[in-house]
Amino acid sequence: MTTLAIRRFSSRAALDAALEERLARAIAASGPSAIMLSGGTTPLPAYRALGARALAHDAGLHVFFSDERYVPSDSDASNYLRSRPLIDALALRPEKVLRVRTELPLAQAAEDYARALGAMLSAGVPVSLGLLGLGADGHTASLFSAADLARASGQLAIAVQRPDGMSAVSVTPQLLAQVEQLLFVVAADGKREAITALEAHDANLTAWRAVQGCPAVELWLDLD
Repeated sequence: MTTLAIRRFSSRAALDAALEERLARAIAASGPSAIMLSGGTTPLPAYRALGARALAHDAGLHVFFSDERYVPSDSDASNYLRSRPLIDALALRPEKVLRVRTELPLAQAAEDYARALGAMLSAGVPVSLGLLGLGADGHTASLFSAADLARASGQLAIAVQRPDGMSAVSVTPQLLAQVEQLLFVVAADGKREAITALEAHDANLTAWRAVQGCPAVELWLDLD
């Protein structure tokens, strides 16, 4: 049964600082490991702060993304581009940064991403830390509905048509179940209803359903 631990922060600055340090510990871990970065704006201050630091890490570190909008990698809407301060500071070998190759047709990009994730997991690389956001509509990553979750069965990544009309590629509950420590990192403004539903383990909430394969999940909240 999935458990949810909740950590509330008195300010956005406190949340940003805690996330920066949690990511720094994961980056500094010895041995092969992977970190899943989330999109959205909430984690960006931590990514930027880490990008300004000297980040020593094991040669076996991998980074991948919870989801990606189907836009060019140099688009302002790209989660990959937004994370570049951190990615550039890590200076990982290109094969250690698993990004959605949005230069491919959408279905092919999803299949390619699933193959890359599967190869990483098959090589025995543990996913030590994963970040997720929470939308005001209760979505997480780019999983928006029960239909998305149903299509995700047996897959590590899928193509998604977002409610805003954009396309995306998202990881799936099967991938999330591989994450050792999974954190929802949420700025509460405008998301009170979704947060309340997550805290209540609402079985109708897409985000809660997406993490049912994960034994332990944390929710970090900025209460400003």
